[in-house]
Amino acid sequence: MKYSEAKYGRVFVIRLEDGDILHECIEKFAKDNNVEAGFLIAVGGADKGSKLVVGPEKGRAKPINPMEYILDEVHEITGTGTLFLDEKGKPKLHMHIAGGRKDTTKTGCVRRGLKVWHILEVVLVELTDTKAKRILDKKTGFELLEP
Repeated sequence: MKYSEAKYGRVFVIRLEDGDILHECIEKFAKDNNVEAGFLIAVGGADKGSKLVVGPEKGRAKPINPMEYILDEVHEITGTGTLFLDEKGKPKLHMHIAGGRKDTTKTGCVRRGLKVWHILEVVLVELTDTKAKRILDKKTGFELLEP
């Protein structure tokens, strides 16, 4: 385990609108508002055609081959995530959502492009006094959080 300490900064209440791409909007918002670190919660709708990363194809096999799931219809969603700068100083969102429709649920990472259906409400809590960053791990190919 690795860890560091941080403090709370500003709190932003954000409404994304129909057709917005979740990670693109949040990363742009963070850049425009000088948010270097934070955590988020989200609730609203994901549109048909939204893409989720739903795990590796084969457990611990190398190389890691992520699977993608495309929502076949509109889903109600809730999600949580973190936001930290990458090695180039760009904000990077890592968020997982659970999306439901009727009696089924799909869960995954929004990195491939979750498209908002009408509205998505996001609360972003800024973290300050932290040097945590996302650093590329050559073994996995993931940008891992280095606290």
